[in-house]
Amino acid sequence: MLADLVGTDRHNHRQVAGDSPLAEPEALAVLELAPTPEQGRRLTRATVQRALVGAGRRRNLRTRVVAVHDALAAPQLAAPAPIEAAYREVVGAPGGRAVLPQPAGRRVGAAARRRFATSPDAAILRSQPGLGVVLGARVLAEFGDDPHRYATANGRKAFAGTAPVTQSSGLRTVVVARAACNQRLVDACYLWAFAALTASPGARRCYDAHRARGASHHQALRALGNPLVGILHGCLAQRVAYQEQLAWPAAEAVP
Repeated sequence: MLADLVGTDRHNHRQVAGDSPLAEPEALAVLELAPTPEQGRRLTRATVQRALVGAGRRRNLRTRVVAVHDALAAPQLAAPAPIEAAYREVVGAPGGRAVLPQPAGRRVGAAARRRFATSPDAAILRSQPGLGVVLGARVLAEFGDDPHRYATANGRKAFAGTAPVTQSSGLRTVVVARAACNQRLVDACYLWAFAALTASPGARRCYDAHRARGASHHQALRALGNPLVGILHGCLAQRVAYQEQLAWPAAEAVP
């Protein structure tokens, strides 16, 4: 739809931002040959030249080849091996496209599943209602895997943005959503809460109770995300899998 809009009504819309030189065909051609820094350092000038010529470079070819080759050979900050491997799968896909072709998408997905399976927290995350491989890996990546990073469940909730903030001014007190948080994790927890509605009777009771109090669908899902994060924290701290009866006692008041 967006592509059609640009194709037919481009003149009616202003350009938000210009394309970065990093997205030029020349850069993509080099990245396809060397999706990691180490592979980039091994490229010869002759290889770089062939890639640039194939991408359409004609003018100032020699100068451009030297600049690209020297930049690739320069010292760089290194990322941890698992992160570098993940970026290699994405960058190495045809054209580095935002939407990967099906074979490349399946390859990246398979790599993500393999990496997630090696985590000591994977089984605990997968036991949580609403967390599958993809969403579980996303939650793990955003929370991080350091077991000592969050001293309390409240700290984890604050980082996830699920813990509400109470604001007082004179005689007026309001509870609002937390603004200072990891927005990618906020989105993941929202999807998690939605998926948990059909996977956990306790989560459904919590959601329904908030709706009965007048909360909107989105507000109720955000509210449900808060106890879900707390339950996950307890499971990770105790190194135990999720148990519905312990997580949502029938007689327990809805948080």
